[in-house]
Amino acid sequence: MAQSKKGNTQINITIPTVWKDQLENLARIYSVDEGRTVTFLDLMRRGIKEKYQLTDGNDDGQE
Repeated sequence: MAQSKKGNTQINITIPTVWKDQLENLARIYSVDEGRTVTFLDLMRRGIKEKYQLTDGNDDGQE
């Protein structure tokens, strides 16, 4: 199996539907504030990264 260009790994998780709905609403707000599209998955990545102070190897502020 080929490795992705960025060295990312895909995982599947289950979250309550209400969480997804809330995250989608927050993502819309962040999208307007930041002037770019932000998805609920982006918010999940940010939350995990900030909570556990993780780096992605090329920590240039991009996700």
